[in-house]
Amino acid sequence: MMERGQLARLAARRLAVAETGQKNAALFALSDILIEDAKSLLAANARDLSSGRERGLDAALMDRLELTPQRIEAMVSGVREIAELPDPVGEVFDMKTRPSGIQVGRMRVPLGVVGIIYESRPNVTADAAALCLKSGNACILRGGSEALNSNQAIARCIDRALRSVGLPTDAVQVIDITDREVVGDLLSMPQYVDVVIPRGGKGLVAFVSDNARVPVIKHLDGICHVYIDASADVEKALAVAVNAKTQRLGTCNTMETLLVDRTLAAAILPELERIYIEHGIELRGCEQTRRIIGSARPATAQDWDTEYLGPILSIRVVEGLDEAIEHIDRHSSKHTDAIVTENLSHARRFVREVDSSSVMVNASTRFADGYEYGLGAEIGISTDKFHARGPVGLDGLTSVKWIVFGDGHVR
Repeated sequence: MMERGQLARLAARRLAVAETGQKNAALFALSDILIEDAKSLLAANARDLSSGRERGLDAALMDRLELTPQRIEAMVSGVREIAELPDPVGEVFDMKTRPSGIQVGRMRVPLGVVGIIYESRPNVTADAAALCLKSGNACILRGGSEALNSNQAIARCIDRALRSVGLPTDAVQVIDITDREVVGDLLSMPQYVDVVIPRGGKGLVAFVSDNARVPVIKHLDGICHVYIDASADVEKALAVAVNAKTQRLGTCNTMETLLVDRTLAAAILPELERIYIEHGIELRGCEQTRRIIGSARPATAQDWDTEYLGPILSIRVVEGLDEAIEHIDRHSSKHTDAIVTENLSHARRFVREVDSSSVMVNASTRFADGYEYGLGAEIGISTDKFHARGPVGLDGLTSVKWIVFGDGHVR
């Protein structure tokens, strides 16, 4: 791992000064190669899925692990969109002339070497490589053992793309060793690794946070809420509440708790119950919820703090906006929370007072995504406040340095 770190550091120096056209050429080449090798990618993924079934991986993990032709197409689209985004490296902004006559501003620069530790989703390999490459960073990627075949198949595509445009192949290193000691090594090389980004469950994030000797951009769990306000449009509320839970179950931006204002609960919860049951969703609710919908099991204190990543939804009836915000403040993981309302002052209060990385009005929490935000893809969704927050795209993978222009000025 020390040798890999040294090679990544050398590659980072070359990437930091690479021309935008060369980086884009590598990305377009990668998108073409992914299409060409789609059958090989699916075959490698089939081996991982077979192994996962033998190991008894749960349904949510298997869903995140699976590659389909549609998911490969989405991966290709993400890589191409990153290529088409403006290059943040070298951007100069906030230039000001000071009273002394010097000009002072800031310039965007790569972070350097980014270590990414992730589980399940093979598409992260392509997304992470593309984002790091475009932002001028070398990266060391360590995926989970359950996706080893898929990740290595994608790694071979990345290697071909880098070679085709003359960029160092050590700029993207996909670790093929499943031993957990590799993670410990990656976390303890501050001389070679500038930041580590964990993407996975609480256990992985906690391990990385507790053991890292380098800065960490954390992607924590997604206990996301939708609050249906007293002034909500019922049709909008139904659409948002159903989509936020059922569009895809095993993602961090999927709603896990639905809050409903008491004045609307009796009117909207029976219809939501019918739709959720059609989608196979198990409902757990507070006492007021269970008086309105008979299928709901009693919600425990633990339910309000659980990221299910599956077909379970907690529902609570609340006495207005204040109680909704208080519940979110206590139980949200600060990932994504939404309000459905036609009351502008309530919308403004919710946006101002809910302290999450994404706060939404009349929109599904499923929009909390780098692609939907126009970032092309994301390296993760940070629930930290430093150095990046929310979906981490190209800008989140850069830092800034101060630049000063003078003409022989002395102080």
